[in-house]
Amino acid sequence: MTDHASETDPAARLWEIAATVPDPEIPVLSIADLGILRETAVEEDGTAVVVITPTYSGCPAMDTITDDVRAALRQAGWPRVRVDLVLHPAWTTDWMTEEGKEKLREYGIAPPTGRAAAGPVRLGLSVKCPRCDSPDTREMAHFGSTACKALYRCNSCLEPFDHFKVH
Repeated sequence: MTDHASETDPAARLWEIAATVPDPEIPVLSIADLGILRETAVEEDGTAVVVITPTYSGCPAMDTITDDVRAALRQAGWPRVRVDLVLHPAWTTDWMTEEGKEKLREYGIAPPTGRAAAGPVRLGLSVKCPRCDSPDTREMAHFGSTACKALYRCNSCLEPFDHFKVH
């Protein structure tokens, strides 16, 4: 998105502002990187509308994200802000940006690999360690620091790490 587009398109400007809001659980990712920022619009009365989809329906970070989006838009001059949570279609790791996946890896969290299942679930054979790139890892716990991550340990460098599960 160019600065020129945002000067003439208020919805594009809203997107640019909302896209700067970090995920409170993984602060190196913006909500745009994570793929939960779905849509922006400006209503006839000037209300800024941002549509977000939680990573899962019980995600505890959504209240914080909603408050942070409102604060960012109000600080940018939008006095009336509405944030809509949309559950359908359900969020998928397919919506994460490639830049976001790289940020995860650099942060020490193995990014999701592959695509979300549509039909039979494919078996993942290994998760590469984000520190040493070894595929010799094992799952320690199906749930890591948050419900959308699993805890793994690398058998090569012996370091534990989170793996962002494919959804």
